[in-house]
Amino acid sequence: MELSNSFDVARPIDETWAILTDVERVAPCLPGAQLHEVEGNEYRGVVKVRIGPVSAHYTGAAEFLEQNPTDYKIVLSGRGLDPRGAGNAEAIVTAKLESLSDTTTRVNLDTDLTLSGRVAQLGRGVISEVGTNLIDQFGENLAAMLDGRQPPGPVSVADGHHSERRRIDMPEPEAIDLMDAARTPVLKRLLAVIVLVVLIRWLLSRRR
Repeated sequence: MELSNSFDVARPIDETWAILTDVERVAPCLPGAQLHEVEGNEYRGVVKVRIGPVSAHYTGAAEFLEQNPTDYKIVLSGRGLDPRGAGNAEAIVTAKLESLSDTTTRVNLDTDLTLSGRVAQLGRGVISEVGTNLIDQFGENLAAMLDGRQPPGPVSVADGHHSERRRIDMPEPEAIDLMDAARTPVLKRLLAVIVLVVLIRWLLSRRR
């Protein structure tokens, strides 16, 4: 599944690049995500989601496949598995930064997403709408962090058993309610269908 989204950051492009490549700093801005540890170039943690009364959490890892500061391009690979067998998720995310002005940067995201299990049953349209809402929420959380309206980022603690591994002390987030994230767009789409049906019926009645 291919998804495209974008959001704006009220910072120059070089500063935005430094922020977005600092995973530990931006992790608290990701809805439902909790970073547990970092080892080398791999970031491990969980993402918690809910679909109405059904909850699931994906444990997994993400790593940078590419960081090109010349073209302001980031390629990130992520994978997650629900340990209860509810499904799994894999994604390749490509982010390209675009300078809109000396003080504003647009982040364009292209995601190649593969889902299985309960979440996949939501369907492409709903998942696309949910993704857009979550990206918007991430952008809002990032803005709050940069403006000092969000608590400081997680604390990194060296793992005494492994010299390259660091544990991350990050508060447990609330699970993402996917149906709540999709509710408004779905209702708008349903309303549009109802209006279209009413319009068609009205046109047919006039022809009689």
